[in-house]
Amino acid sequence: MEHLTKETFQEKVFNYGKNKDWKFEGDLPCVIDFYADWCAPCKIVTPILEELAEEYKGKVNIYKIDTAEQQELAAAFGIRSIPSLLFCPKQGQPQMAMGALPKESFEKAFKDVLKVE
Repeated sequence: MEHLTKETFQEKVFNYGKNKDWKFEGDLPCVIDFYADWCAPCKIVTPILEELAEEYKGKVNIYKIDTAEQQELAAAFGIRSIPSLLFCPKQGQPQMAMGALPKESFEKAFKDVLKVE
């Protein structure tokens, strides 16, 4: 799982400096976990995401953004509670989910939002 900075985010997900409207830059649909080290529910999500990263290798990219380090990115998406998870399909608008989701919810979102099985 790759940790994104403002630069890598603009390269791989959405160049919000250049585009006002959402335009996905990535090759694969992705999930972005906005987290912080001190956040207990975030620690529940990490092993689930690690499992999913293996199971969906080559189909979905899974990224993490440390909201304490990347405050500008967190602000750009209006992140107020963590974990917040942004599901970005290749086509269409991204969708945000809040809280520590169980694995089944990720799998459903992969299917419904990202169109990946």
